[in-house]
Amino acid sequence: MKKRKVPLRRCVGCREMKDKRELLRIVRNNVGEIFIDSTGKKNGRGAYICKSIDCFNIARKTRSLSHEFSCEIPEEVYDEITKLLEGYGGE
Repeated sequence: MKKRKVPLRRCVGCREMKDKRELLRIVRNNVGEIFIDSTGKKNGRGAYICKSIDCFNIARKTRSLSHEFSCEIPEEVYDEITKLLEGYGGE
């Protein structure tokens, strides 16, 4: 039986390639709304980040998400991501 190819994505914080399922997907849709995509299947431009507070802090400090989406990220989105990552344990 063939071995399935594992989809890899790059974290916007640490810039490491990781398995797509290990990362948190953040989406900007065509209306300009930015939100967390827990299913990984919502339409829009996606950016991936590790489920680690440290990685998220790097992405926030370097404004990586703003660069990925070519727009300013509202503070509420950052707060929502922080709460979610704290729920994961923040590693």
